[in-house]
Amino acid sequence: MQLQVKNLAGEVVSSIEVDEQVFGLEPRIPLMHQAVLMYLANRRRGTHSTKTRGEVRGSTRKIQRQKGLGRARQGSIRAPHRRHGGIVFGPKPRDYSQAMPKRMRRLAIRCALSAKVRDGELIVIEGLQVAAPKTKAIVEPLRALGATRTVLLVTAQPDENVKLSARNVEGATYMPADSLNTYDILRNRHLVLTVDAVRRIEALWGGERANQRRPLVTTAAAGGEQG
Repeated sequence: MQLQVKNLAGEVVSSIEVDEQVFGLEPRIPLMHQAVLMYLANRRRGTHSTKTRGEVRGSTRKIQRQKGLGRARQGSIRAPHRRHGGIVFGPKPRDYSQAMPKRMRRLAIRCALSAKVRDGELIVIEGLQVAAPKTKAIVEPLRALGATRTVLLVTAQPDENVKLSARNVEGATYMPADSLNTYDILRNRHLVLTVDAVRRIEALWGGERANQRRPLVTTAAAGGEQG
């Protein structure tokens, strides 16, 4: 399939042939949803912690005697219904991390890229060379390209000048192609890729790697022939 290539002035200058296994798939929404949930879950530290009635400070002595006062029965000052008492069923440190098979993660990224192409929100540019960190060098091209809302800029290799130039632009995010993930692709309205970034993405998730499987382990290979 063909994708148009624009210059930094927003003009179409050429077109390139891209891998349909990366940019031409039918998006699978449940798969992309699972990949996004995994990404967000893996970002959680899980260090939250509350104290139970056995962990808060305070005496365990009964506050008042059980009978004879005409009042409700009371126990320890650490009881959950009292001020500064323990927390009932409060959060404790835990691991929120999730896992997905590698082939599913790769397919989710390809589906997200294909969804951007389908919706007309993927923009391919010739290149993005920034001589020195300067916000203006990013703002003007994005305005010319029509990417005025949230936008993800992707280059083939890490570029510190582009990163520093984009960090003060509201709604703009930058990352190299190797760090691309389903969540960041979908959370931004526009996806701007350089031609080199497109080729890098195809090398990472297209071609033979798109349907790569682990080799089957036969019984003879695993433990030798029996008998």
